[in-house]
Amino acid sequence: MQSTFKIEKNKRIIKRWLLFFMIILIISGITAMPAEKELSFATKFFNEDSFIGKWLNDIYLAVKNTNENYPFLFYGYDWLAFAHIVLAIVFIGPYKDPVKNKWVIEFGTIACFLIIPFALFIGYFRSIPLWWRLIDCSFGIFGLVPLGVCYNKIRELETLLKETHNND
Repeated sequence: MQSTFKIEKNKRIIKRWLLFFMIILIISGITAMPAEKELSFATKFFNEDSFIGKWLNDIYLAVKNTNENYPFLFYGYDWLAFAHIVLAIVFIGPYKDPVKNKWVIEFGTIACFLIIPFALFIGYFRSIPLWWRLIDCSFGIFGLVPLGVCYNKIRELETLLKETHNND
């Protein structure tokens, strides 16, 4: 009886963390689409003479000019949002059956780790300031938290299920 309670508790914890992770993935994707409006909003919080204010203003003007002259380039942002939504959908597998779909958590963990070298190296070649690349790296680090909890709970769940099966 005790292990049945632990099994259900682990499943609830896994579902909550996965739901949180999927929602965050979707939100982060959707926020890529209105980049010009978001940048316009963000520039209002920083003095134009400050380092961050100047950088954000430069980005805003580049995005605004590009959007006015070449709006089709922002179709890439739309696909970025779509990819985030699709990735969130992939996590429905472990939401429904965590043990069977543990590989999705492993895949997500690898992706979170890969954000770090990608942001650092590709950002360098795109002239992104180091402080902003570190912010980008933080998305991977923060993503590891819910996935790490889920992975550990799935491992516990596997052990509990084996013990329950052996006791039958």
